[in-house]
Amino acid sequence: MRDLVRAEWHKIWTGRAWWGVTAAAVLLCVTAEAGLLQQELAKTPGGGDARALTSTLVQGWFMVELAAAVVAMLAVTREFTNGAISRSVLLSGGRGRLLAAKLIAVTCCGAVFALGAGVLAAVSPWVFLAGRTQRPEWTATATWTLLGVMLVIVVGALWGALLGLLIRQQVAAILVLLISTWLVGEGLLRLVPAIGKFTIDEAMASVYRGGNDHLLPIPWALVVLAVWIAVSTVAARALFLRRDLP
Repeated sequence: MRDLVRAEWHKIWTGRAWWGVTAAAVLLCVTAEAGLLQQELAKTPGGGDARALTSTLVQGWFMVELAAAVVAMLAVTREFTNGAISRSVLLSGGRGRLLAAKLIAVTCCGAVFALGAGVLAAVSPWVFLAGRTQRPEWTATATWTLLGVMLVIVVGALWGALLGLLIRQQVAAILVLLISTWLVGEGLLRLVPAIGKFTIDEAMASVYRGGNDHLLPIPWALVVLAVWIAVSTVAARALFLRRDLP
């Protein structure tokens, strides 16, 4: 099993796609951080709350979750696209073993993204507030925000892989991920908050302290995330074990 997980791990990092996705995510985070800082400073020209600014700058790195999800999704759907999934099943000793190895590998991939984003998020207040009158003030809220961001990134990688296993088609899977991330959750939360707060994206927003009043309390958001991942895992496993492979 160890060799199988190692093989799936190498598949994730093969090619240049993960480089491009990661670079785009970091650029997006840096741009968003600069915008958020200017927005917060514009609200309070005399200098904002340093503690709130610190937490806000840490929170901005939650967007790495999307990169982790896309990289995991590409790794899973690539084999369906090029027809190599059947050969992988034969070499791995069964569909169940291969599925377990893939999920372990993408979870580890999410952990790598989470660690990288955690380091960048932790130093970002000192980078973005350098030369300003405000100084970073690290609080317990910043610590919990950082842990929430890192957890969401790991969950995002697993969610991306599960969506890939369910949809199988690369372009369709990415479109579903992007639409659900940017439109569905946020739209439902604004139009029907009682339903929107139970979407996986808004549950993630609660965990990294997204700041919306309509979000679930963090303990309940963690329960919702666990339910989404558990149901998706059961569905993806059933489909992968029973449906014909290309």
